Amino acid sequence: MPAAYFVNVTIHVLAALLWLGGMFFLAVVGAPALRAVEPPALRQQLFQELGVRFRSVGWWCIGVLVITGVINLHYRHWLQWQGVLGNPDFWRTSTGHTLAAKLTAVTAMIVVSFIHDFILGPKAGTARPGSPEALAMRKRAALLARLNALLGLIVVIAAVRLARGG
Repeated sequence: MPAAYFVNVTIHVLAALLWLGGMFFLAVVGAPALRAVEPPALRQQLFQELGVRFRSVGWWCIGVLVITGVINLHYRHWLQWQGVLGNPDFWRTSTGHTLAAKLTAVTAMIVVSFIHDFILGPKAGTARPGSPEALAMRKRAALLARLNALLGLIVVIAAVRLARGG
């Protein structure tokens, strides 16, 4: 493989670390710490500020991951229609199953992130702090965050399997 491939993979892994690591940090450290903050208006403001700051970082990472992911597929010769993408036999192999799982999980993560970041998050930020509506939105946001974490684990497992031969 050319050196450019290894540079691309390194950038891909670093973007994944930043995106997934940030999500796990917020879930495991940030959110539990913020739940203890009083009054509810301050807690909501801090959640909102963290969310907005991480959203821009996260979406830059997603862009980098999509671009470097496509380049990785090219270097692995998996963007060819003949023998790979258009070949049902490829998709029946262990590598095909793993690649399909990774691509499906990545797509689902992008959709869940979009809903969380651009629909639910802004609504939660404008709800009256401590209100039943705010609490319900916070629970939905937490559920989406947990779903994204689970999908992230699937992506990591699939990536390791692909790096080790399928």
